[in-house]
Amino acid sequence: QVQLVESGGGLVQPGGSLKLSCTVSGSIFVISAMGWYRQAPGKQRELVAGVTSVFSGGNTNYADSVKGRFTISIDNAKNTAYLEMNNHKAEETAVYYCHAHLFGVPTPTPDFEDYSWGQGTQVTVSS
Repeated sequence: QVQLVESGGGLVQPGGSLKLSCTVSGSIFVISAMGWYRQAPGKQRELVAGVTSVFSGGNTNYADSVKGRFTISIDNAKNTAYLEMNNHKAEETAVYYCHAHLFGVPTPTPDFEDYSWGQGTQVTVSS
């Protein structure tokens, strides 16, 4: 089984910064991509940022609303993704979820393909 554990959430002032981490553990062969989503109260879950593994090019993509302020990165050696968030806005209060697309052992084939979510970490932007 695979587990995703997020950390780094908390209270941040508008204009402030916060860094989230997400570590994947379990029977992993390789992580193909990871992403961060968020869900504000009363709203649908939305993609914040995504990144492919270094083996897949290390490409990143961002929601328009966070471009230039948020940075996603992945450390494949540690099976960990990060989301560095700067210049936070009040409307970005939400539960932030980590997502991983990976392949479990023993081989990176469709039979062992998996999509997993973390439990979420609360980010509150308030003065």
